[in-house]
Amino acid sequence: MRAELLLFDIGNTSIKIGLADAERVLTTYSLRTDAEQTADSLGLSLLALCGHAGLDMESVRACMVSSVVPDFTPILREALTRYIRRPVFFVPADVPPPLENRYARPEQVGADRLVGAYAARRLYPEPESLMVVDFGTAVTFDCIARDAYEGGLIFPGPRTALAALARHAAQLTRVDLEVDALVPAVGRDTVTSIQHGLVFGFVGMVEGLVARLRPQLPGTTRILATGGFAQSIARLSPVFDEVLPSLLLEGLRRLFYECRPA
Repeated sequence: MRAELLLFDIGNTSIKIGLADAERVLTTYSLRTDAEQTADSLGLSLLALCGHAGLDMESVRACMVSSVVPDFTPILREALTRYIRRPVFFVPADVPPPLENRYARPEQVGADRLVGAYAARRLYPEPESLMVVDFGTAVTFDCIARDAYEGGLIFPGPRTALAALARHAAQLTRVDLEVDALVPAVGRDTVTSIQHGLVFGFVGMVEGLVARLRPQLPGTTRILATGGFAQSIARLSPVFDEVLPSLLLEGLRRLFYECRPA
């Protein structure tokens, strides 16, 4: 495989890695975010990943990184410098997304939120407004009006909520969040009660917040979703116009070719 870019979306729980060229994200991988690991262990994992993809390392031009985990940044930088040996660019420090940032304190906006907003606008230039719902450790609702990032909302993610429930309620067991039902059941056992409560609770939360935010944005608003739980919500609700699993990696790819870091 020939790819020009290695893309890194560093979240609190996982690292999403993409191999991309000038046309598209070619393939993706996911690793666990572990700020306790060494640069060598991470670098060797990256080399194994590239080997699995059959990547021709001579074709790689650069690495693009979005991170919301400051303690992980020096580990990744050292790993990439030692093992990948290509220029490394961090968003927004090295490559700021070309959107007006209307946050009261622009520096407080997570890099992932800016990259997702930028990618959404580039993929969908026609609608006057866009809303990106990203399911990760937190669920973020990010609003874009024309070429401005307006801000949004932050809510605990599904697995974060489940972990908190299990931690603080000793008699409640951990369960998975995969359900086959299309409507919530009246739970007659603990597992069903937790599963349906969380899954359909998040459906209601997303529908409600989208309905309350939409009137505050100008014109027609297109609702986009990304992140691990987006497909589960989309199966149960028509709230999203599109689910884009690799939205942030696509944003990093486009930032490289549009902004052309030196």
